[in-house]
Amino acid sequence: MQMHGNKGGSGHRTGFSKRHQQMSEINVTPFVDVMLVLLVVFMVTAPLLTVGVPIDLPNSQANNLPENNTPLSITIDGEGKIYLQDEEVRLEQLVPRITVIFENRKEDRIYVHGDEGVSYGRVMEVMGLLNGNGFSRVAMVTDPAR
Repeated sequence: MQMHGNKGGSGHRTGFSKRHQQMSEINVTPFVDVMLVLLVVFMVTAPLLTVGVPIDLPNSQANNLPENNTPLSITIDGEGKIYLQDEEVRLEQLVPRITVIFENRKEDRIYVHGDEGVSYGRVMEVMGLLNGNGFSRVAMVTDPAR
C-alpha cells in the first residue's frame, strides 16, 4: 500500500505557477518610436512657423545682439515698401502705430530689416523718422559675413 509519497500524480503543481506568471515589465519601444516621430515633425515644422517678408539682407561682421522677447521689426523690401511685422504700412502710419505698441513695451528695441537692393536713403528715411519721434533703441539687421 503506497498512499504516501505521491511522486508525479495529482498533488500541487509547483512548476506551473512559476512558468505562467504575469510579465510586469513595460515595453518602451512603441513610446520611443512615437516620441521620435513627434520630434522629427516638430523639427520640420518649426522653421515654417516664422512669419515675415522675404528680403535679401546685407552682410556684416558685427556681433549679434542678445534677445529676451519677440522684437518689433520693420522691414523695407526691395521696392521700398515698409512693413510693420508682416503688415504693409505707409510711412505716415508707421510712427502712430509704433507709439501705440510701445505704450506697454517701453524698453524694447526696434529692428529694421532693409533689403540689400533698396536705396540707402529709404532706410535712413525710416530710421530718421523713428529717431526723430523718440525711438532711440533702433538696430539694423544684417546677415553674418560668409
